[in-house]
Amino acid sequence: MDLFDINHDKNIAANAPLAYRMRPQNLDEILGQKVIAPGSPLRQSIERDQLHSFVLFGPPGTGKTSIARVIANVTHSQFEYLPAVTSGVSDIKKVAAAAGERMKYHRIRTILFVDEIHRFNKSQQDVLLPFVEDGTLTLIGATTENPLYELNNALLSRMKIYLLDALNENDIARLIKHALSDRERGLGRNEIEMSDDSLDWLARACKGDARMALNILETTVNTFMNPDSPLVIDIDMLQKVLARPLIKYDRTGDYHYDTISAFIKSIRGSDPDAALFWLAVMLEGGEDPRFIARRLIVHAAEDIGLAAPFALTMAVSAAQAVEHVGLPEARIPLAEATIYLATSPKSNSSKMAIDEAITAVRESQRIKVPNHLADSSHSGARKILGHGHGYKYPPDFGGYVEQQYLPDEIQGQSFYHPGNNGNEKRIAEFLSRLPGTAKNKGPAEK
Repeated sequence: MDLFDINHDKNIAANAPLAYRMRPQNLDEILGQKVIAPGSPLRQSIERDQLHSFVLFGPPGTGKTSIARVIANVTHSQFEYLPAVTSGVSDIKKVAAAAGERMKYHRIRTILFVDEIHRFNKSQQDVLLPFVEDGTLTLIGATTENPLYELNNALLSRMKIYLLDALNENDIARLIKHALSDRERGLGRNEIEMSDDSLDWLARACKGDARMALNILETTVNTFMNPDSPLVIDIDMLQKVLARPLIKYDRTGDYHYDTISAFIKSIRGSDPDAALFWLAVMLEGGEDPRFIARRLIVHAAEDIGLAAPFALTMAVSAAQAVEHVGLPEARIPLAEATIYLATSPKSNSSKMAIDEAITAVRESQRIKVPNHLADSSHSGARKILGHGHGYKYPPDFGGYVEQQYLPDEIQGQSFYHPGNNGNEKRIAEFLSRLPGTAKNKGPAEK
């Protein structure tokens, strides 16, 4: 009996998990999702049974499967379900063949729901494509991973993306109260009370995941319920069930990239408090501290650079500390480097300079080292090849002397443009005091 068996849903076993029993039976019971609100395009298409292919993208416990279940209940089309984890190309072809026959002989459309569609590889997605393209299948996919990265462009171009958000605390609290009061599907036949403080605590702890909230509630009831007396759920009970509030973090998933992006952008924006918060999210979620350290090194060079040269040293030192001491102690040097980088002046002039220089190299037809700069260490290089002739040794001229350093082909080009932040102001002032720069001069004297 599959996930969408309607008769089975009407006779849910009394021992089924609470999260299963409390699944929404209609669109109005789906909480906190604007994409399914009354009057929304998706809701109207469901109510009219005029569905298009689409992807539901959002964190766990936000209602992706619930929306699919409701569609299965209300549609006049044939509804098919495939779990991407256990389905292969043969399963897709079998469903598509039956859908083609159904449309040909009975004029009945087929809706295919693929759970965790991001787990389909490229070949599996390629098999789906022609059936979606010609209308044999109306495809609904559910995924916790960003479909822009996980689905083929060809398939994605034929589908709409609907974003589902993590539920807010008020929605989670409503769901918990509903579960406590519902006598048919929930816990309403038991004498259970929950203090406002414990309700708020649980709503925060589950991080917007409705399924997690119900699982925690059910485990608490099963652990502490005494048939001979009412149960009053308090925070202490919840904390014993849930050792600490869960951090929803997938080290290999989309949230991994979103969180490190928020971390780096907070540092770049000179907000140490936000940067520390995202650092804590990653550490509590089990992120590899070496990954964090590598990103700090890149940021120090790319976005701070010469405005605060010691930032790179600080980042590298934090990375070395991570290797030497590990967690939990490594959280301290990581935090130290994070704060230092966040409070440092910012400049990307080094990155811009090397990128401009690389562009110049790629566009150059010929690159020849000027003779006066060429290696003259060999005894015959100076006499036979003319290497070193005319080179002026800067220390002999007080530390600086005007001469050509760029090849003739790109003489006069400029790559490094110091900014006005931090140490770069000093660099700019130093360069401005020089009588001229070699790149603006002609060939050195022979």
